[in-house]
Amino acid sequence: MTVTATVPKGERVYYLVEDPHAGGHDHGYSHGHNNTTGLGFWIYLMTDCLIFAILFAMYAILGRSYAAGPSPADLFELPLILVNTFMLLFSSITFGFAMLQSYKGNVQGTIKWLLITAAFGLAFLAIEIYEFYHLIHVGAGPHRSAFLSSFFTLVGTHGLHVTFGIIWLLTLVFQLRKSGLIEANNRRLMCLSMFWHFLDLIWICVFSFVYLMGVLE
Repeated sequence: MTVTATVPKGERVYYLVEDPHAGGHDHGYSHGHNNTTGLGFWIYLMTDCLIFAILFAMYAILGRSYAAGPSPADLFELPLILVNTFMLLFSSITFGFAMLQSYKGNVQGTIKWLLITAAFGLAFLAIEIYEFYHLIHVGAGPHRSAFLSSFFTLVGTHGLHVTFGIIWLLTLVFQLRKSGLIEANNRRLMCLSMFWHFLDLIWICVFSFVYLMGVLE
């Protein structure tokens, strides 16, 4: 939009007038971009749900095919798995603290809680790797029976997701240190939050369906 003004010599000068609604359009576009990102990530999580649903169904079918080998009650150390479960639950809580700090605009506080979350995630992975090593060491590897094949596939797939989540988390810490809580980083933080809590929910299902029911049978 332009406005004309007449100067004493009769010359016309044109001034650009800022559209008062222009900022609103940009703001709306930003929200649309966020909505598109959120929708796309929800679709991704739905596909991940399908993957884990297939793996749970596979374990439900093959989980009692021991091939004259050890059963869950013979192999699973429930106290150790309970500790591992709390590691992931605590990481979900600390991620919530990181989100609270991001809402306050506190970059250093957000980074601190993200690093604590990563530490709990690494502890979870360390215990899971130890469990896998111990099972293979006692001759209960994935080749031993259909039960163990389905177990290693289900639990291992979840462990890979946690590994990728930690890599994503550490990458985000680097981005926050470089650029702060800009819109793009806030969007990434929100997507990672959904992903991390999703992994927490899946693990609760794994603990209940695989470990707890396996030991109590």
